[in-house]
Amino acid sequence: MVSVVQNVAIDCADAFELARFWSEVTGHPLHPEDGPGASETQVTLPEGPALYFNQVPEPKTSKNRVHLCLRPETSREEEVERLLGLGATLVADRREPDGSGWAVLADPEGNEFCVLRSESDRAATPA
Repeated sequence: MVSVVQNVAIDCADAFELARFWSEVTGHPLHPEDGPGASETQVTLPEGPALYFNQVPEPKTSKNRVHLCLRPETSREEEVERLLGLGATLVADRREPDGSGWAVLADPEGNEFCVLRSESDRAATPA
């Protein structure tokens, strides 16, 4: 017997707004019954667990112990720029001159996530 990961839960101050950001990031919809003011909502991903957003009263106080890593369909550089345009912030730049590495960003509520190299980036550069 094993367990299946149902969702990745993300505590936040505004569940609907943060889910809306992640819906734009992933290109997948919010749960159809949820709207502004919802205290919990989710972004349904076609493969893998849902992203579940749960409104909590306390603010984020430290670095995430668990975070999402994104592999974009476009180049890593284009995706970082797109995400910054959606409201993410750059936390740490771990990109290397040889094309390897990743960028650490934060969503509008400060939850860190990484943007990895795309498959085409990986094919074009070593490591």
